[in-house]
Amino acid sequence: MPPYPPEAMRHLAAPVGAGGLPAPEARGEAGAASCGDVAVIEIAVRDGRVAGAGFRVHGCGATTAAASAACEALRGAMLDDALRVSTASLDRALGGLGPARRHGVEVVADAVAAALEQWHGPRLGQPGTAPSDGRVAVAMSGGVDSAVAALLLAEQGLDVVGVTMRLWHDPGADRAERSCCAPETVRLARDTCAALGVPHLTIDASDRFRREVVEAFARGYAEGRTPNPCITCNGEVRFRILSEAAALLGAGRLATGHYARVTPGDALLGCAADAAKDQSYMLARLDRHTLARLELPLGDLTKSEVRAIAADRGLPAADAVESQDVCFVGTGGYGPFLERHSGLAPRPGPIVDQEGTVVGTHDGFWRYTVGQRRGLGVAAGEPQYVLATDADRNEVVVGPRPALARQRIELADVVVHEAPGRAVDVRIRHHGRPLRGHLLITGDATGEVVLEDAAEAVAPGQTAALYDEGRLVAAGTIVRAHAGRHTTED
Repeated sequence: MPPYPPEAMRHLAAPVGAGGLPAPEARGEAGAASCGDVAVIEIAVRDGRVAGAGFRVHGCGATTAAASAACEALRGAMLDDALRVSTASLDRALGGLGPARRHGVEVVADAVAAALEQWHGPRLGQPGTAPSDGRVAVAMSGGVDSAVAALLLAEQGLDVVGVTMRLWHDPGADRAERSCCAPETVRLARDTCAALGVPHLTIDASDRFRREVVEAFARGYAEGRTPNPCITCNGEVRFRILSEAAALLGAGRLATGHYARVTPGDALLGCAADAAKDQSYMLARLDRHTLARLELPLGDLTKSEVRAIAADRGLPAADAVESQDVCFVGTGGYGPFLERHSGLAPRPGPIVDQEGTVVGTHDGFWRYTVGQRRGLGVAAGEPQYVLATDADRNEVVVGPRPALARQRIELADVVVHEAPGRAVDVRIRHHGRPLRGHLLITGDATGEVVLEDAAEAVAPGQTAALYDEGRLVAAGTIVRAHAGRHTTED
């Protein structure tokens, strides 16, 4: 192994901050003794600057040198500059340690990020510096989309700061290949911000995510509904935390890598230019105040164009694989997950036809979704589909495909951004075929959608998003659906 560079030797000879701080305000730890390297970074903050920084390490010389370089960079630094400390910046400060010693530098960078996370976390939502419309907080997932979103905004001359939320993941299952809950995606987001030269803050959102998204998802399935956790996350958690972080960081604007557009002048959500990637449905429950502050730089681009931009600029996330829809479930699917987290246990029950005749058995209604065809184990003269599930009776109802058709949908929690015209396009699932219909407001935050063309596989708990000429004008949660078009006005 080559000798240490002179810069690293200086830190090894007289480590800056060795022994830690006597009264730290925040402490970050990373690594594991089993892997040979553990780093602890401690900081104190006064008037927006890091007033003190110290370290304790267990591991190789590279870890000690990197921890010393980190403390030297942190001491006296404005918080924005502290949030720029990264694996790359530490390696440069040490003269380039090479790949064989990179692990120690990565561990220290993780510990610095953890200390800054611990300091910022309790202050979320509190005003920091005065908010500026020239500063934008970008939600960074570690994927190529958010990386390019941050890049494009920086190239427009905006003052970009990256924010990554660590979410909850089921400890009882292995992570999927690409999960926004994974530690490696947090590091990739930080490396992307380092490549762009912008600050990066990690926020521990795991507890709020578990309570407000995961538990709601599990409860919905246990009650016989089919909720969409991504819509819940965006509407109730992700953008709220992003807004809180923006307030603390002095950012007047928000941004994400979603494929959608905010239409100029009216702060309405619009479909993306690339219909195959359009994600406006997933943002259906965002309020107008959030939309008025939101930047969506990818709305006019295709996925292939985004990857080409990332590759051309050499972004670390250029080759990142696509994330799965439900990040927290992990491998094994919904069934085992729900049985671990909903109090559900395999329970045999009847599969019945539309007349109530028992035609088979199942091990739990929650393992079936409306519209499902495979895995029913029902012998019939024509293919059978799940028409409904009944939580109280632990019953699954099946029938032929035409029986899936629904033309009247009752909604709750209706949000109307703009009074729609007489006819709207209705989507009941992400990338679902738009169906023509109209909305009737029936009460306080309740309504009905009457469709001109029947929808298939409409399940309680799904979101119905209503579009008028490509703009999302209203959304609501499906309570129940009916085959006929008669409404409560009839």
